[in-house]
Amino acid sequence: MKIIVIGATGRVGSNVVAKLAKNSADEIYAGARKPEKVPTSENVTPFKLDLNDGMDEIKEALPEADAIIFTAGSGGRDLLKIDLHGAVKVMQAAEEKEISRFVMLSSKGSLSPDEFADSPLENYLIAKYYADEWLIHNTNLDYTILRPTALVEKTGSGKVTLGAYSTNENSIDNVADVLIGLVENHAGIKEVIEMSTGNEPIPEAINELN
Repeated sequence: MKIIVIGATGRVGSNVVAKLAKNSADEIYAGARKPEKVPTSENVTPFKLDLNDGMDEIKEALPEADAIIFTAGSGGRDLLKIDLHGAVKVMQAAEEKEISRFVMLSSKGSLSPDEFADSPLENYLIAKYYADEWLIHNTNLDYTILRPTALVEKTGSGKVTLGAYSTNENSIDNVADVLIGLVENHAGIKEVIEMSTGNEPIPEAINELN
């Protein structure tokens, strides 16, 4: 499978790329504003992708592929241009290039950002909410939106809850495994999936989505 990872140098994206690199059956295109920072391997090809560029430039930059995993974010520095508009431009470019499978990393709080009024995360969650809404209502992509609880730097347990929230955190390792599983198993299409650390092995949890 040919998979594009957008945000390949971020906390989640770099983990996704590293895991995918271990599967020689996959061909990985790692998109980042600074592609020179992406570790290369036999099946990983870094490419430059700046979400501040216009949609035509983003479309030109996207390789031919079967699926996109979108993990990019501005880290709170440019929420409208990157987390919202940048994501929408990638969706539009994907449709024009007929890359129909689109897996979006989102956040639990994006489900109802009003609950986070006056929180430091409020503007981020608003941006993610409208990016998710665009994906659902303004595209014909075979999307899956993954909404995990808080991301933490812990070794993955390999066990999760999908479709509900049972804890307040997720290891980045587990999130990366779920994103990959959603793509490789064609699971959760046209679904918004809640995620937290849980008690079910990731492969079993993903199989139950089909």
